[in-house]
Amino acid sequence: MTAQPTASPPTPTEQPAPPAQAKRSRWVLLSLLIVALVAALLWAGQWWLVGRFIESTDDAFLQADSMTVAPKVGGYIAQVLVGDNQTVTAGQPVARLDDRKYRAAFDQAQATVAARQADVAKAEADLVQQDASIAQSRADMQGAQADAGHAKAQVQRYAPLARSGAETEERLADLQNDMARASTSLAARQAALRASQTRIGTLQAQLLQARAQLAVAQASATQAGLDLEDTTVRAPIDGRVGDRSVRVGQFTQPGTRLLTVVPVQALYLTANFKETQIGGMRPGQTATVHVDALSGRDLVGHVDSITPGTGSQFALLPSSNATGNFTKIVQRVPVRIQVDIPDDVRQVLVPGLSVNVDVDLRSQAHDRG
Repeated sequence: MTAQPTASPPTPTEQPAPPAQAKRSRWVLLSLLIVALVAALLWAGQWWLVGRFIESTDDAFLQADSMTVAPKVGGYIAQVLVGDNQTVTAGQPVARLDDRKYRAAFDQAQATVAARQADVAKAEADLVQQDASIAQSRADMQGAQADAGHAKAQVQRYAPLARSGAETEERLADLQNDMARASTSLAARQAALRASQTRIGTLQAQLLQARAQLAVAQASATQAGLDLEDTTVRAPIDGRVGDRSVRVGQFTQPGTRLLTVVPVQALYLTANFKETQIGGMRPGQTATVHVDALSGRDLVGHVDSITPGTGSQFALLPSSNATGNFTKIVQRVPVRIQVDIPDDVRQVLVPGLSVNVDVDLRSQAHDRG
């Protein structure tokens, strides 16, 4: 009977894994698979309920309607009244020009107005005096009419007497001579009255001319006053001073930029969404704003309006698609978003900062006309 060879004991590398360790590995893999499946289901549910209604873009920047401050008149800068980044209010003086030339022009215009007012007063006095002259001429004419009537009556009374011989012919001749002189005097008084009445029109025209010259002088004085007032350059809006280039002694022309006032209290957001993202976007929808400068803090806003055209339509050189080498690219549409900015971060936010925007298309929209 042949003896069976005995099996050699297995080496350590050939030993099978303990059943407990294999079972534990299977449970770990199964747990990881379940966790991944749950995570995928949660993500899918989140996308289905929320994510598919959120439109996002990182092509967005804070903006403000900044105002350039420029003088309306030319001259040398005498004073600069604000510093860099200073907060100013509407109407606050920011610079003053040398006003000596404009003050002299204003004084001259005021003197011209006074002279024209004197001309008007003289023309009005001449009219009053002429009215008195007319009244005097009328009185003289009435006196001459009385004298002429008396002389005529005397001639009529003495003519029969002279024919009957009761009065001399010399007496009648004297009376006739008096009547002729009275008639001549009456004619002279009537002519003087007509001349006085005619002069009224001339004096009235002179008064109108004097008043017109006064109006011209007053307009020139008003313009000189405006020029003098414009030597003080004022801030047009509330905000902060930025890009200040004005210096004392600098010569400036009308319209030359001195500085910019940025209304940091009225910031808004312009987000450039793809044309494929704005189909369901409407004014009034809620937006979540992630500002790069505010790490980890989000702001809330709402869609204010959608630009009536893509960005390329308002470019300096709009693209022309009616060419043979047309390539379709996704266009961007600027969307204006109003942001609710808390007071504690208002000093940090300035125009030009980059932001990310998420617009919730499920939120209530309203018509903006």
